[in-house]
Amino acid sequence: MDKNAKIIVTGVKGQLGYDCLRRLNEEGFTNVLGIDIEDLDITDEKAVNELILKEKPVVFIHNAAWTAVDEAEQNEELVYKVNALGPKYIAEACKKIDAKMIYISTDYVFNGKGENFFEVNDKKDGLSVYGKTKSQGEDFVRNILIKNFIVRISWVFGINGNNFIKTMLKLADSGKTELNIVSDQIGSPTYTYDLAKLLVEMMQTEKYGVYHATNEGTCSWAEFASYIFEKAHRNVKINPITTSEYKKLVPSQADRPLNSRMSKASLDKAGFSHLPSWKDAVDRYLKELEK
Repeated sequence: MDKNAKIIVTGVKGQLGYDCLRRLNEEGFTNVLGIDIEDLDITDEKAVNELILKEKPVVFIHNAAWTAVDEAEQNEELVYKVNALGPKYIAEACKKIDAKMIYISTDYVFNGKGENFFEVNDKKDGLSVYGKTKSQGEDFVRNILIKNFIVRISWVFGINGNNFIKTMLKLADSGKTELNIVSDQIGSPTYTYDLAKLLVEMMQTEKYGVYHATNEGTCSWAEFASYIFEKAHRNVKINPITTSEYKKLVPSQADRPLNSRMSKASLDKAGFSHLPSWKDAVDRYLKELEK
């Protein structure tokens, strides 16, 4: 792909958008427009159209979303506009100029039942407003635009923005010596820097379709926390608790999938490499945080 090709990246103040910009820059792409909510309201169809028709991107990488899972339950109409209608408007405008679109989705599109790894075409049956609206966003993009990559991720951490690792370290540094952490939700952490590398590789191909892209390996949140504390040399005792026990402590929270294992078969089929192991990603991330 021409390194001067116009690329638009949304959500650049978030974890993944920030790392997409960083990765594109490292790979020598010179014509990248990074935008966030103050630059474009994706729920405004006219504004979306105007921007895309004016800028004429070759690729539109759409990371921006409503990701506050618990707050989404009280704001269903607004979340639908952001997570479903926003991607719809982007896909429609991309179709007009024959642009490619990458749409970042989530493990929350599944109900999380059982212990099998979810395949890309398994039934979508999200438990929460967040999961349902992200699924609707996927459907709009797939039905409108042929040149689409839908990439489902989970348990995201990056240098820019808040995440589970930063929260754990903050709690440890504030003097916490013991924490109750959920042990029956199983998934895969995703380091946005590793993911951004894959997205930049994907966008330079015609291998459209749905993909699962998380770091390799699975763990529970309790195991994730234990590994973070071990590697960051923090002495915090983890008390593993169940999701139902945690819900009693925080009754207002949205339902979360217990099983977020996602199959990488579509990555294999398309010839894309898997991301490194989640432990390797955490090791590198902690080093970067120290800097």
